[in-house]
Amino acid sequence: MDIINKRRSIRSFTNQPVSQEIIDFMLHAAMNAPSAHNQQAWHFINITNHESMNTIARFHPYAKMMVKASGAILVCGNRDLMKIEELWEQDCAAATQNILLEAVYQGIGAVWVGISHVKEYRDMLRKLFDLPENIIPFSLIPFGYPESEKDPNDNYSSEKVSLDRWK
Repeated sequence: MDIINKRRSIRSFTNQPVSQEIIDFMLHAAMNAPSAHNQQAWHFINITNHESMNTIARFHPYAKMMVKASGAILVCGNRDLMKIEELWEQDCAAATQNILLEAVYQGIGAVWVGISHVKEYRDMLRKLFDLPENIIPFSLIPFGYPESEKDPNDNYSSEKVSLDRWK
């Protein structure tokens, strides 16, 4: 629970670079996420090019932190690997959450930036990274060493839990 409670959306980063080893840990965590029918219909773009990150910050209104991020991971669905197409977003969401949790474990700050719900964002990323038609951008996770620490969070509410049936 410590890692889960420490996971916060971090949007401000120091200039300290994140090692490739830590990025690899985050990618390993992503690929060990649960996957419906074990389809693992995902693909990840490890973004290190600051020009690309600045471009994203200019077109996505909620990705301004990309300018100071050490890097980012673009989580994508891969249509060619989908056994059940309706479930790919759940798989990518689980992979995204695993990246965020591993980032906390490694002392890295990160934030989930939504992509899949806005066609304009998907199209811009498709063009920027020359993505083939079978690859669908889902989420973007900018990361870096946090500029400041946030207190752990605990959003538990017993009012949101029912026993055996609706209240």
